[in-house]
This record gives sequence, structure tokens and C-alpha cells, in this order.
Amino acid sequence: MAGEPLLRGVSFKLERRDRLTIAGRNGAGKTTLLRMLAGEASIDGGELVFSKGVRIALHDQRPPRERTVTLRDYVLSGRQEPLQLEAELRALEDRMAAGDDAAMNAYAGVQARFESVGGYTWRERASEYLHGLGFVDADLDRELKTFSGGQLTRASLARALAAEPDLLLLDEPTNHLDIESLEWLEETLTGLDAAIMLVAHDRWFLEAVGTAVLEMEAGRTRFFSGSWTNWRKEQAARELALGRAIEKQQAEIARMEAFVERFRAKATKARQAQDRMKKLAKIDRIERDPRDSRSLAFQFKKPERSGRIVYELEDGRIEVPNRVLLDGAELWLERGEHVSLVGPNGVGKTTLIETLAGRKPLTHGKIRTGHNVKLGYLSQHADELEWGGARTVLEAAQKHTGLSPNQARALLGRFLFSGDEAEKPLDGLSGGERRRLSLAILVAGDANVLILDEPTNHLDLESREALEDALRGFPGSLLLVTHDRALLDAVGSRTIAIEDYTVHSYVGGWPEYWRVREERKAAGVKPPPPPAPSTNGHAAATKGSDPNVAPPAPKGPSKNAQRKQAELEMAVEQAEAELAALEDELADPAAWATKYESAKSTARHTAAKLAVEAAYAALTAHEDKAFTE
Repeated sequence: MAGEPLLRGVSFKLERRDRLTIAGRNGAGKTTLLRMLAGEASIDGGELVFSKGVRIALHDQRPPRERTVTLRDYVLSGRQEPLQLEAELRALEDRMAAGDDAAMNAYAGVQARFESVGGYTWRERASEYLHGLGFVDADLDRELKTFSGGQLTRASLARALAAEPDLLLLDEPTNHLDIESLEWLEETLTGLDAAIMLVAHDRWFLEAVGTAVLEMEAGRTRFFSGSWTNWRKEQAARELALGRAIEKQQAEIARMEAFVERFRAKATKARQAQDRMKKLAKIDRIERDPRDSRSLAFQFKKPERSGRIVYELEDGRIEVPNRVLLDGAELWLERGEHVSLVGPNGVGKTTLIETLAGRKPLTHGKIRTGHNVKLGYLSQHADELEWGGARTVLEAAQKHTGLSPNQARALLGRFLFSGDEAEKPLDGLSGGERRRLSLAILVAGDANVLILDEPTNHLDLESREALEDALRGFPGSLLLVTHDRALLDAVGSRTIAIEDYTVHSYVGGWPEYWRVREERKAAGVKPPPPPAPSTNGHAAATKGSDPNVAPPAPKGPSKNAQRKQAELEMAVEQAEAELAALEDELADPAAWATKYESAKSTARHTAAKLAVEAAYAALTAHEDKAFTE
């Protein structure tokens, strides 16, 4: 039996220098469309027409099949024509050296063709693409099998760019790129003399690169000429108009149905009732497709209050074998702060937050954890989902949250795991599904401190915006690692950058960090040389610890200190309550009727405010003392 079409009625025209971004939820068929255009998936109907001789290159998330070739050879193999012409020129040169006059006549023609496809500079341009995507010269002669999955994805992107096609098809080109590489890619794509079709979920990237949008929705498509932001505005207006049209039609249908129900049994009104029944049958009802109505929306519940200082890193040094990531680092996170942690790939962002979370050892220095810190940690690849032996989505939700089956199903439904989807095996989940499940578990917890490593990975645009809204409203502390600049700009109130093998704090969030970074670039400031690793060539663990075993999370304050903390917090609440009650009492005009009453009321109000300030001062002094012990 034939299945339901994934795509139908898809129509668009693409010209050179057009940059068409494809918008749609996960599973809408965006990747399938790109593979159809690349000739890697068949078309069941319609017509696909390309200009004569058009060259096409596709970059998607599939890793290279052959892993024994070098990075250089893999990238250059994306463009066969200059490789073949180079081989032909070498053969002709050998023939000319042997005295073949015919080879000399042919050489000029082949040389002209070679110059027309880039000549001797095409290899240099391929190297520039690799450098722009974060590779160095030492990487070029390494075999592909020595690279990580993220590096292989970047290699695939470099190969597609080096092919210099007429039509460039890009599926999630921003994955595994740091912010500097993202900015380089934006500049490169906007300067290419080629047509581009791309799928991406980075909102700043889409706005910077796109010139038009192809919207894919429940198997249908709609073309919009203009920037991504303007398309979003038009889409929102269209959704609003659709909602109003549905409400208006439903009200009209309800009136007609009520008339039929009331009068069809009466002889005097029977004909009119029959006419309305016929009209009802002919109405083309406006409805939303069920696949379009599923959207992610959630918020974190209000957590318990933590101490004023949540984390403090003093003189921190973090090493991996034969390499120093951080040396002399000072870092702090206060209650209620939303802090972004940024830096190029490989500088140690993930290692640093894993160290703060107690999952990896600190080579040297001290980490102090504040009072009543309850941590919620989200790893980059959601590796923690399988902990506890969970096999399905529902089992993972229950094991990590302690919820009953019905409660867990209700939670999962909010994160788009409804019905049988809750029984999906973990090892069969897509990247987006794993991320949604991790977020569901995180939301169900009682964390007052969140440490998130690339939380938007594999999420579609609507889900990214839902996460952004939830994090903006989170009243606890947040330490965020992400390359999503829209999320950085919306959520972070302070930016911590790993630079020069230490950390620097930029008050004012992402824009302030970006401004200082650009000023340093313009001034030609060069980074210092890397610190020398430990003499044994391996990361030295803290005294008395096993370097192969992550230490337990730092111990909190003593029971006496916790009891004192609770008493001081209660005193703050009581002082604030007494001040509020007094202010309600003083709202009565009688309290200010005479000079004597006014003076008395002023003195009482001043004393109550001073009591609140004293209670807060005592609490803060206790918290600071706990950190120095």
C-alpha cells in the first residue's frame, strides 16, 4: 500500500546568487528535498529542470564513507575536473619531453581549459575553506579516521565549498561550528557566485545569508521572497488571520446547525432547515493540519533559593594529556545570574562545565559550591539518558524524575511524546528527540542552577524559541554553552569567554563581548603562548585523587551552617512580612492625621526597613563566611 506523500505541489525557481532557506519542522521533508535535487532520491511526480551543464554539490550530515584517505585528498576529490586536467597536463608534458609535437599543440588547449576552472590557485582556495572551518595545516595530511564526528561534518562542508558548484545544497551547515567559523561561513556564502539552498536552525545565520524562504508545512510548500525575519513576520500574521477565519467559520457553522436542530421537525421551517443542511454539507471547512499544531511550550517551576554565590573557581588549572586548557582561571556564578560561556571549539568549554558539575577533576585550584545548590545538567549529546538502564522514553523519564507512569506520560506529552511515542526505544531516537527528552527531564527536576551544553542542538526553530522563552523566565542561575547567537543575545546577562588559556568576564552579555573581541582583532592583539603541561605529560589530578575517576561533587556546608542559613533566611522573610504589614497599616490616612502621628509613622517605617536591611546583611555575611572556610 502506498504511503502518504511527504511532499506534494512543490514549486520554485532558483537563479544564480539566490540563497533560498528551507523552513519547516523536523520531519517535514527538508533533507529529502535536498537529496532529490542532488539526484540522490527519486521524484515520484512532477518535473525537475536544471540549466545545461550545471554543477551541484550537496553537504549533509552523513559522514564520509572512505576513512583511509587524507583530509586534503578528500576535500580535493569534490572537484574532479581540475584533478583530471592536471593529470592530462602531466601526461602531455611527459610526451613533449619525449619529442611529441602533437602533444605540444594539444597542451595549449588543455592549459586554457585548466585556467578556466581555477588554474593553479584552486588548491589554495580549497585550503582556505578548510582554514575557515577551523582546520590547520597539520590536519591536511591526517587520514579521516583520525578525526571526530564533528570534524568529519566540517570536512564534508569544506568539500562541498571547494567543489565551487553552480548550485550548493547545504543541510545543517552550522552544526559543529564555533562562532568565528559561523561568521566566516556567513561571509563566504553571501559572496559566492552560485545559487544556494540550505536548511539551518541558527536564526542569526538564516537572517544573514538568506534572500528567500521556502516554507514546508504538512507536505505543502509556500515561497516567500525576502529575509528570514520578514518571512517570520508574514507567517505570524498569516497564522493570526487563519485563527480568526477558523473562529468565524466555526461560529457560522454552529448557528446553522442550531437552526437545523431547532426547526427541521417543523413543517413551516422544514425547507429552510433542509437548505441549511445542504449548505453545511458543501462548506469547505478551514482546519489546521494536525502535524502543524504540535509545538513545544514549557517553563521551569520556581526553584528553592540558593546561596548568593553558586560557584566559585579560584586559580583553576585544567589539563588534558599533553595540553593545558586553562591556567590561573577565576570564575564565579551568583544567584539568579544568567551567564554565557563562549570560546572557539577545542578551548575547553565542555571540560570546564563538567569540572564545575563535579564530573571531571580539577588539576589545580579550588572550586567552592554554594549553599543549597541543586544542579540540573544537560550534556551536549544527552549521554545521561541511558543511566539507570533505561531502554525506552518512558523508562528514562521515570528513572530520572521519580514520576509515576501517568505523571511521566503527561510530562512527555508536553514535549511532543504522545501515545505510542513514549514507548520508543532510546537507541532509535533522533537527535531532536533525545534533546526534547533531556529537556523534559530537566524541567521536571527542582534545580535552582542549570548548566547547559549546546541545548539547542538538533532542535527546530520553534523548539529553540520555546527553550529561549523558558530560560529567559527561569529565576535560578544559568551557565550556558551554545553557538546559537540568538540564544546568547536573548538569555545571557554576562558573558564569560575562554581566551588566552584563562577566562575573562564581560558585563553586558553577548553584544559587549562581541564589541571587545572585534576591537582586539582590529588592534592585532595576538594570544600568548600556551602554558606548559605537567612534567609527567598527563593531566595531574588534585592531591589524593585518581586521575581516571571523576571526584565526587564538592561537599556543601556543615549541618550547623545549613541550620544557621535557614534561620537567617527565615529572619529575612519575617522582616519583609512585618514591613509589608506595616505599610498596609500606614496606608490609612489616620496614621498621618497630625504632626505627632506622622512623625511616629515615619519612625516605625524607617525602623522596619532597617530591620529588613539588617536581616539581609546577616544572611550575606553568613554566606560569604561559608565560602572562606
